[in-house]
Amino acid sequence: MADAVDRLRSALSDRYTIERELGSGGMATVYLAHDLKHDRKVAIKVMRPELSAILGGERFLREVQIAAKLNHPHILALYDSGRAAEVQEGSTQEFLYYVMPYVEGESLREKLNGEKQLSVDEAISITKQVGAALDYAHEQGVIHRDIKPENILVYRGEALVADFGIALALSAAGGTRLTDTGLSLGTPEYMSPEQATGERELDARSDMYSLGAITYEMLVGEPPHTGNTVQAIIAKVVSAEPQPVSRVRHSVPSNVNAAVMTALAKTPADRFGSGAEYVAALTNPAFAMATSGVVTEPVSQWSWNRLSTLAVSAAVLFAMIALWGWLRSSTTTELSAVHASILLREGEEVGSSNGKEIAISPDGSRLVYVMGLSGRSPLVIRSLNQTTGTPVPETEGASDPTFAPDGESVAYRDSESGALRVVSLDGSLPQTIVDSVRYDCLDWASDEMLYYGSMDGGISRVSASGGEPEVLTQPDSPDALISYRHVDVLPNGKGALLVLWRGDFETASIAAVEFASGVVRELVRGFHPQYATSGHLVYGQSDSRREGNLLAANFDQESLELGPSIPVIDGMSRSKGYGLSATGTLVYESSNEQRGLQPVWVERSGAEQAVDPDWQGRLYWPALSPDGNRLAIAIDGTDGRHIWIKTLDRGPLQRVTFEGRTNQPSVWSPDGQYVLFGSRPAPQGPGVWRKNVDGTGPMSLVFGVDQFVSGMTISGDGQWLVFAEGPTWGNADLYAMRLRIDSVPIPLLVTEHGEDAPALSYDGQWLAFASEETGRSEVYIRPFPNVNDGRWQASTDGATAPVWARNGRELFYVNASSELVVAEVRTEPTFVVQSRRCCFLLRTIGPLNGGTSTL
Repeated sequence: MADAVDRLRSALSDRYTIERELGSGGMATVYLAHDLKHDRKVAIKVMRPELSAILGGERFLREVQIAAKLNHPHILALYDSGRAAEVQEGSTQEFLYYVMPYVEGESLREKLNGEKQLSVDEAISITKQVGAALDYAHEQGVIHRDIKPENILVYRGEALVADFGIALALSAAGGTRLTDTGLSLGTPEYMSPEQATGERELDARSDMYSLGAITYEMLVGEPPHTGNTVQAIIAKVVSAEPQPVSRVRHSVPSNVNAAVMTALAKTPADRFGSGAEYVAALTNPAFAMATSGVVTEPVSQWSWNRLSTLAVSAAVLFAMIALWGWLRSSTTTELSAVHASILLREGEEVGSSNGKEIAISPDGSRLVYVMGLSGRSPLVIRSLNQTTGTPVPETEGASDPTFAPDGESVAYRDSESGALRVVSLDGSLPQTIVDSVRYDCLDWASDEMLYYGSMDGGISRVSASGGEPEVLTQPDSPDALISYRHVDVLPNGKGALLVLWRGDFETASIAAVEFASGVVRELVRGFHPQYATSGHLVYGQSDSRREGNLLAANFDQESLELGPSIPVIDGMSRSKGYGLSATGTLVYESSNEQRGLQPVWVERSGAEQAVDPDWQGRLYWPALSPDGNRLAIAIDGTDGRHIWIKTLDRGPLQRVTFEGRTNQPSVWSPDGQYVLFGSRPAPQGPGVWRKNVDGTGPMSLVFGVDQFVSGMTISGDGQWLVFAEGPTWGNADLYAMRLRIDSVPIPLLVTEHGEDAPALSYDGQWLAFASEETGRSEVYIRPFPNVNDGRWQASTDGATAPVWARNGRELFYVNASSELVVAEVRTEPTFVVQSRRCCFLLRTIGPLNGGTSTL
């Protein structure tokens, strides 16, 4: 090696001074040199001797000359090229070389070796720059053919593409493979399938595949295909599908996953035609693709402010499937379905509840859905042949829509007043049928009656034209954990399908009830049942990842016998349901649970900043530590929902619970040493548990509860814990416990109205909470612990999720329009709300940890 370098120095001594070797690869060695003529540092790439012999000096210089004409900010310039020969002991040694600027940065390979994965933003930025360089070269008729991390230099955030010259010369010399030397043009991990097989002329789409493979590696940490030998890798490149990016790294947004997988398509025609197209897809949240019957939805960004609030903001993608072609066939035949995607306008969202927010007309021609832009969300009607929907007048606050049998009217429930209403789609104003009912998921049956389940158990019905409600069934023995929901009347009119709701989707089950006898027969675990005219029961079910899957099973409406289930779709939103028409068209929204949830800091002005740009996932119930430096968060995984501790902003994330199935919500101890949280570990049942945040020690039970904990707060001195317990949110009661004194909780506020979201002031003297005593949720204040000594209403326009500022003079809550409101309060000589001011719009609100005082 020393002799070779010495000969090189000698051959180039009149123009360059070779200083040291920078690196070497299979085809060339790179040296740092001093350009004597221009007094500058340069990098000289010298071909291996055996490769130089194959290339030939004339061909090499001719092809490199083409690359020298490329002039782009993200292409490493070509200063010079040449051939140098030295005769030694009768033999001639020829050196083919070209000269480039010396860049002090590192190659992308070196960067990846150190960091393994890059942030999504940095990966997209590098892809954008390389894509622009390739687009420019392609316009000049130049295909790189060897895009790989080693050929991309990164310096101060700028990417430079190198080695166009070698690729051109090698291509002219022998195409993809140079079998005489064992060398090949292209690195197997980044070769396109057509390049690997040599079956067709390469074009710009081959470079797009290579760029897609690089983006994949930047996001995942390794190329899409790996193997122990070149042959093994090429075999995978040609025939195997890579794992989706979002399956390997769950925080990657869905549109980024879809764009990368499109770039990696086996067939060139299925890829992007240019880097600009690729980058546009990477940066467009609405980009989606349908492949192999799976619809990939756009990402939905969830965020929280410094009050530990979660809010969702994104366009929503519906998916439609024509089902009857296989539902009517034998369940043993291969299933097939036709998918279509419906993208809502920018800024539109679908409301969310445990009911149903999407419906389709019986003939499958129109959709109606709740537009979740605020807490007073209107219904939107949209024909499938239209690109936009139309809000239905005077339907703000709607939930649980259902079509009339003729498809010309829609019944729904007003989420604030509880009124059951019917609106004709001809432009008429809504008519109130019942002033207030407590039900979930309405069904408009063929007998022109509206059926609904009771939150207390049982099924009622009322004429769609008005009248007195009639109770059809009541449970034999009321179960505090069960309410009747999601009623779907069978076509024979003898009974209905319903859900036995026990507090969450995981424990819900589907049953059939006979109206005549009132007998309820439990059928299968699941939710959102609907009888299909093909003779099937279609229903949802949560999987281990807490996502919604849709299944179907043969069902006899006379005998109420259920056959074996078969899968229909994966990734349905559990909280928004689906619509199924009599013609077999299914409409659903892809699961929010699959989307990236990203924490952000939100100032009072509404300005957002990502906590950690690379942190996304299935994140719930955030709680800031007392010092504001750590975040306790519930994260969904394959083994349930567990508590993790994140050091802010870009610090490590550590899992602290390994027991239990659903661990949430959590509150910090005042000293920041442990968290308390509700949990439902089997087989002990629900309870409040404690775990050290450093991960030491097991989970320890503080006390058991009969139902489910849906909100907690702890006083600043750590003496009092107040929590909400009940079968569902909004149907709970408040209890208190002195942590080092009481052995059992003390009833605090137990009423028929339902209280939730407790929040103690930092000094422990005031308790804020949400109550539905007026028919809609409002925030109230009571002194603590003597809650009967006073009562004040803090909100006036519907509210929930109160959070105290640490100074005790401000109370934050979310109003019915999904705006964050700050109320300035005075506590002496008596409690007074002095002013209220809206800070910013949160849109649709997710789980809130109201008990965390962080300001």
